[in-house]
Amino acid sequence: MPAYNFQKQFAPAVKSGEKHQTIRAKRKNRPRVGQMAYCFTGMRTKKCRLLKKARIRGVYDVRIDGCGVLINGAAIVHNELDLFALRDGFHCWAAILLWFERIHGLPFRGDLILW
Repeated sequence: MPAYNFQKQFAPAVKSGEKHQTIRAKRKNRPRVGQMAYCFTGMRTKKCRLLKKARIRGVYDVRIDGCGVLINGAAIVHNELDLFALRDGFHCWAAILLWFERIHGLPFRGDLILW
């Protein structure tokens, strides 16, 4: 049962279904296709609430750096980087790149999880 916590800024997009993916650091127990993902905001606080339960339909290796995104080793075409960012709740490629650089550092390697 993978559980994911989302910052307040992403909660409405997760709840509405607009955001149907998340990018996370690798875990010891990697999520698997078919498992239910439990999406929360405010985990480990009194304000914790469930946003969505969804079946995981894909788990891919992802690498993000200043040049772009690799998914399972395949590069996302430059003109599709904004679409990739939109799917993850950001308004453009520059915003997602800045966020990952600030929060995780670049290059970032992790899992792209789709539901």
